[in-house]
Amino acid sequence: MGTAFLNGFGLSIGLIMAIGAQNAHVLRQGLRGEHVLLTVAISSLCDISLILLGMAGLGQLFSANPDWTEIARYCGAAFLGWYGLRALRSAIAGGSMQVDRNERSRLSRRQALLAAAGFSLLNPHAYLDTVVLLGSIGSQQASEARPVFTAGAIAGSVSWFLLLGYGARLLVPLFARPRAWQVLDAAVALMLWGIAASLILSA
Repeated sequence: MGTAFLNGFGLSIGLIMAIGAQNAHVLRQGLRGEHVLLTVAISSLCDISLILLGMAGLGQLFSANPDWTEIARYCGAAFLGWYGLRALRSAIAGGSMQVDRNERSRLSRRQALLAAAGFSLLNPHAYLDTVVLLGSIGSQQASEARPVFTAGAIAGSVSWFLLLGYGARLLVPLFARPRAWQVLDAAVALMLWGIAASLILSA
């Protein structure tokens, strides 16, 4: 049973740790010290929900209804494109850690909640990783091992978001320099637009 937990934990970490739109958002909020607990909690809860849905067999339902995938694809592309524009504007404006902690453009709690939920749920890649891949692999586990595998996958997801959100403070001295923020924001903008383009072109 311990092996099933470790398999779920390792697979979850392996799928989620690639730098993507959701991770970049959590990292940026951690660096800014802005609604970190809320962002980590919403990201974790959304991931947990998708993992549970995948283990319940939702991946097969998505496969049987390709129109749902298309809707998720274009909604996700629009959301990522808009946030990419926001990141580019931040890169052009510049700033430092001290400025960012007090700037007027800080997200409200509601905006932070919606942003974390959007990055978690309006990205088809999240469904591919959690619902389809984790769900299909989890369904191959012995019936008595599936709850343990699921618990391991959930533990991996929560551990990663906690590490990303709160571990970001170790990089705060680097991001006290305005140039570092500009590079990060520009990189995030390009990455978000790249993901959005890949979603549209793969249609």
